[in-house]
Amino acid sequence: MTKSHDVAAPLDGVTVIEIGHSVAAPYAGQILADLGATVYKVENPKGGDDARVWGPPFWHGVAATFQALNRNKQSVIVDLKDEADRLALKKLIAQSDVLLQNMRPGLLDSFGFGAEATRALNSRLIHCNLGAFGDIGPMKASTGYDPLVQAFSGIMSVTGEPERPPIRVGPSVIDQGTGMWCAMGIITALLTREKTGEGCTVDASLFETALAWMTVPIVNSLASGKDGVKSGSETPMLVPYRAFMSADRYIVIAAGNNNLFRRLATVLDRPEWAEDPRFRDNADRVANREVLNALIEDGVGKRPAAEWLVKLEAVGVPCALVQTVKEVLAHPQTKAMDVVQDTPDERMSLVATPLRFNGQRPRINHGAPDLGSTSLHDLIGPGD
Repeated sequence: MTKSHDVAAPLDGVTVIEIGHSVAAPYAGQILADLGATVYKVENPKGGDDARVWGPPFWHGVAATFQALNRNKQSVIVDLKDEADRLALKKLIAQSDVLLQNMRPGLLDSFGFGAEATRALNSRLIHCNLGAFGDIGPMKASTGYDPLVQAFSGIMSVTGEPERPPIRVGPSVIDQGTGMWCAMGIITALLTREKTGEGCTVDASLFETALAWMTVPIVNSLASGKDGVKSGSETPMLVPYRAFMSADRYIVIAAGNNNLFRRLATVLDRPEWAEDPRFRDNADRVANREVLNALIEDGVGKRPAAEWLVKLEAVGVPCALVQTVKEVLAHPQTKAMDVVQDTPDERMSLVATPLRFNGQRPRINHGAPDLGSTSLHDLIGPGD
């Protein structure tokens, strides 16, 4: 059924087949679904997407992770080893706009659903491949997951505290970032198709996304000839720009230019710092990072964070508490932005799309689908 025109659903009328699992492709599919596309999530008959059981926690019988990544979709069971299912899927592809996949390298090709084969079925199709290390080079056949690529790309080498073991960035930034790139690539290809009438193949990979996130550390390394290093909560190029422990909890202070540093020094009752040759300019402060950070921490540690927030905000020095997830959810700014929304049945709250169109946020129409909620053979119409 065609939905009524909605400025927050610009992809209304676009049909997407998502042959995806885990995080990356499902996140891309969810973005497209939130923007109004009809997304058919193809799942295997033996339990569906592995993420359905990635718990605890579970929410209404399914892993909360799966619920977070698959709203606004329909689930279609397809057994790729079954000839009738393969034929039905080909017919669905022939009448669709986008095929998005992140299966292991070569799997879909072996069943006749690679980019060349699917675009032969439908010249207007946008076929998007989401892989681990790309489709060329010595690692093209390798599989990969978010922490592996965080390690391989160098992200873990610059994340965490010096002299401490490697750690991964908490959220799945590589998976979700690649999903975002895929969504952007697909939308770009759809816009191009409006001009040319032809579809295309879009390729993205976790490794490319990780290298893109490493843009600044990579360029800094190329410029300096030095390897990147772990810098904890701070930014290597700016001082002070990190978390400091107050009398009761951590607070991030980002005094990233001379004017802000002068204000910070005044708030800390140390105005002379602004004229100290060690701290006069940012390059000086970077060179004397350890000394300055220790001085600031000593001052900040004398009062609770709430007091520092009031004082720093009063003079315009950027600062923030290091909040827990529960604190973020309870904060009035989170509530005002209405980013965390209830599903229409009020059974769950999910993080909505971080976009608004003329003030209107794309809707959460329903939660993640039950496995096989839509019949593949019903989709292709009677007599097919």
